[in-house]
Amino acid sequence: MKKYIIVNHPEKWKLKLDHIEIVSAQSYLTNPEFSRLKNARIFNLCKDYSYQSKGYYVSLLAEARGHLAIPTVKNIVDLREPKLVKIVSEEFDDLMQTSLKGIKSQEFTLSIYFGQNVAQKYKELSAMFHRHFQIPFLRVKFNFTTKWNIKSIKAISEAEIPQEHLESMYAFAAQYFAKKRYDTPRASTADFDLAILVQPEDPAPPSNAKALKKFVEIAEKMNFYVEIISPKDLSRLSAFDALFIRQSTEVNNEAYAFARKAQQEGIAIVDYPDAILKCCNKVFMAEALENANIPTPKTLIVHKENIDKVLEITGLPVVLKSPDSTFSFGVKKATTPAEYQELVSTMLKKSELVIAQEFSPSEYDWRIGILDNKPFYACRYYMAKGHWQIYNWDAKAKDDQDGNADCLPIEKVPKKILEAALKSAKLMGKGLYGIDIKEVGGKPFVIEINDNPNIDFGVEDGYYGDQVYIDIISALKERLEKK
Repeated sequence: MKKYIIVNHPEKWKLKLDHIEIVSAQSYLTNPEFSRLKNARIFNLCKDYSYQSKGYYVSLLAEARGHLAIPTVKNIVDLREPKLVKIVSEEFDDLMQTSLKGIKSQEFTLSIYFGQNVAQKYKELSAMFHRHFQIPFLRVKFNFTTKWNIKSIKAISEAEIPQEHLESMYAFAAQYFAKKRYDTPRASTADFDLAILVQPEDPAPPSNAKALKKFVEIAEKMNFYVEIISPKDLSRLSAFDALFIRQSTEVNNEAYAFARKAQQEGIAIVDYPDAILKCCNKVFMAEALENANIPTPKTLIVHKENIDKVLEITGLPVVLKSPDSTFSFGVKKATTPAEYQELVSTMLKKSELVIAQEFSPSEYDWRIGILDNKPFYACRYYMAKGHWQIYNWDAKAKDDQDGNADCLPIEKVPKKILEAALKSAKLMGKGLYGIDIKEVGGKPFVIEINDNPNIDFGVEDGYYGDQVYIDIISALKERLEKK
């Protein structure tokens, strides 16, 4: 397996290692040879892992390319989530108190380089933080009240390491890279307790009120105790056996924190945090679909160095997508070169990478519902009145904000459409997905893979009725029974 250390400025990295190549983040993100590379391990030592930074995209695209990344995007997002840091603090409390009990000051900073600290007495504590977060350079700040508490956990860059620590850090790095491995009570007599997460003021909820009511009814018939919970109920999640997410999912919102905590505590979930991370970023999706040879409209990942070459490939009009756009939010169409330049420049101020896609007009988009790699509903979503998308949030009349839809049996879906949907869902792993596909000239073109797809009463259940709800609750029950 080829190994690469990815840094912002390779010329500043002084450690020389056999069999490991040091590469710039810019090269890894934009050089086509890395996209084609198979069987690689990526050590991401970028100076910044913040959302949509180069460091973030190195780990994201590594996963899309099938490379083994350290840290993973999941590790990076965990570090930014205060609720998850609080969970870590509670889990590691005994070790923290034991390790820090001899310190006389009210504050203490622990610097961790590849799982080690320059002082041997903090070896176990440092290793514990590294095992949990898998971040190469970590700085943990503690403060003392009645006991030691975690004040903050952050990733740091090589530039932030004190001069007097550099020799030790390089020694720890040499040891690290020489390794072969890196790495509530029941409320009823029901069989299981199910929490359905709903955001009360969600602007585009994935299930309408009637669908939520139907989920509750079906689950109760299948001997679940069911409770609709809200984002403020994270601390109560441990009291449930299963979690079904029915609020909009984004990497930076509560849904991810719920999914991650559920995964950590062995709670059955629809959907998994991996699905949220992968589907919520169009850059990952574009790279993953291309690597799997799944047909899509002509698609490019746009960065500051290739802005002027995009239109040669996509032509005009061109569709521009923010990496984390959902429900048509953050998706724009440029019809002239000037409009393209203006839109893409604005988007690149918020994200290092943006998606440009050939405009493929159609009367409707297919939406194939896939649950644990099996199709279980099929819809056609028609474009909003006088608009080029399914959703038109600028429409003055509420009825004009989205188009009509019809539902039909799986066996009536063209074979090529169904095959493309199933192949796309497998890229994301087990879970609940809605695959959006355009049919152009009899050929399928995958537009998006959606985690947490809409299940609305009167739309997605239009043909199969209650069976759609039964299938999802059955999937949760199967996860629980396997445990």
